[in-house]
Amino acid sequence: MEREGLKEKVDHMTTTIISNGREEVPERSNRLGIEGIEFIEYTTSRPQALGQVLESMGFRPVARHRSREVTLYRQGGMNLVVNASPEDAPAEGQPVISAVALRVRNALVAHTRCIDLGAWTVPSHAQAMELHIPAIHGPGGSRFYFVDRWKEFSIYDIDFMPIPSVEQHPPALADMSYFGVVQYIGSQRSIDWINYFERMFDFHLLPDEERFGILPKGKLLRSPCGSFLWQLIEPELGQEWDAAPESLQRIGLGASDVGQAVKMLKERGVEFVELSRLHPDDKGALTQYVLGTVAFELVHRDD
Repeated sequence: MEREGLKEKVDHMTTTIISNGREEVPERSNRLGIEGIEFIEYTTSRPQALGQVLESMGFRPVARHRSREVTLYRQGGMNLVVNASPEDAPAEGQPVISAVALRVRNALVAHTRCIDLGAWTVPSHAQAMELHIPAIHGPGGSRFYFVDRWKEFSIYDIDFMPIPSVEQHPPALADMSYFGVVQYIGSQRSIDWINYFERMFDFHLLPDEERFGILPKGKLLRSPCGSFLWQLIEPELGQEWDAAPESLQRIGLGASDVGQAVKMLKERGVEFVELSRLHPDDKGALTQYVLGTVAFELVHRDD
């Protein structure tokens, strides 16, 4: 579907949520039963180049989809999917974060509630003998998936084939884990998106003085399960985003020892932004952008 059409959908969705009024929700409500991030998906027409970047960050390819050009990368508790299917590849050619899958208690219930709140469903492309994973449209043509099979039995047991002789659960480099996602939004759109995440997913806004890492811009929301953050960043005055104004921009990785993580990643060839205001320190670090759009932010995680 065209990006403009998707933008209209998301604008309508956030407007619908706001116009319905903000519900009186008990503090720390979690009506979707969100329990973390199941996977984050990149879509690209250059899967080998992106794969090299991911491997330098500690991810390992562990399985391939049975019917589509999709590869599962993993380290520790993090699953990352690279989708190179021709029908999904971005027209610009550069990798984009195209989906975030949320772990929930009941995927059908979570999806139905979001649709009732004004979200737009994503048609399923599941083929015979493949799982149908319900999803709604997100910013910039991205998707939010709902996954309830992630404990003893996972979605990868059905749709993916393990790569032979590869360890299926490689340990995380420097004990890294998903810390959050950074979303770029349009000018003066913070209130719209805060209302969206509060009402749709029961996220809650953090006070401005509560910040993490070395990029304290925008607004921070915490997931209802408390396991990850969502950062909303508007363009600065006079600035225009190079990409779509509403897009998932980068992934935040938590580490209990950022300095050790930076050292290990540098030994693997990862380069970091070295500026006076963005110099890697104990609080966080930012990798250089590669392939035009791919960067990772390291953030101190208090275990």
